[in-house]
Amino acid sequence: MTISQVFGSFIHSLRRPRSHAIGKSAVLLPLLLLVLSGCASSVSVVETWEGNPDAAANAAVLKAPGEIVVTRVNGRTMSNFLMDDLALDYALLPGKNEVVFVYKTIWAKSEVVRNGESKVHVIESKPQVARFDAAAGETYAFEFEKPDSRAEAEQMLPQFSAAIVASSGQTVATSTDWDPSQAAAMARTPLPESAQASGSVEMGEDTTALDQLKAIWQTASDEEKKAFLRWAFE
Repeated sequence: MTISQVFGSFIHSLRRPRSHAIGKSAVLLPLLLLVLSGCASSVSVVETWEGNPDAAANAAVLKAPGEIVVTRVNGRTMSNFLMDDLALDYALLPGKNEVVFVYKTIWAKSEVVRNGESKVHVIESKPQVARFDAAAGETYAFEFEKPDSRAEAEQMLPQFSAAIVASSGQTVATSTDWDPSQAAAMARTPLPESAQASGSVEMGEDTTALDQLKAIWQTASDEEKKAFLRWAFE
């Protein structure tokens, strides 16, 4: 559900007979404010790792506007939130990061809408991927062409691409179409150098295959663990 849909439901209730509308609005308005304030406070920053890595204290931030829906970061699936067009900040560990996302906009229909039909046009791109080295404490943002109409959005969709820009204005990555079959075989949360140096598992010449599997398992997402177990026991 989008913010506009939430407000639409509220406005629709006010168009009913006055006595009924007052009763409904008295309940809906506080609930609406609670939902919106709760979303703003609890999901405004999304951590993209599992566990408590030391590098999290110096995490970088990737700011995503409402038109950008981030679906995966370093192989880990991002949660779907209540509102599709919610602007979010994604905390990234310093180092190499892979961000998969789609561009999605919603445009109101100008024509007559029949019962059961959607009242909006949804314009959505193919999945895009951007890979870049995140610097500790740096803030990054998406930059892309912003259409003024649905026709312009549809026209730009086949060639859609977004840039990842640092706070200095430097472009650190430009997105391309994402091909899941070409994803890294061991996509996972990047490990900081300090953790690799001090941890119990070092990826050196003496590292066994079991050691590598243990290290990868600790940073794999729930989805990746399930997929591995299905493969292992087939």
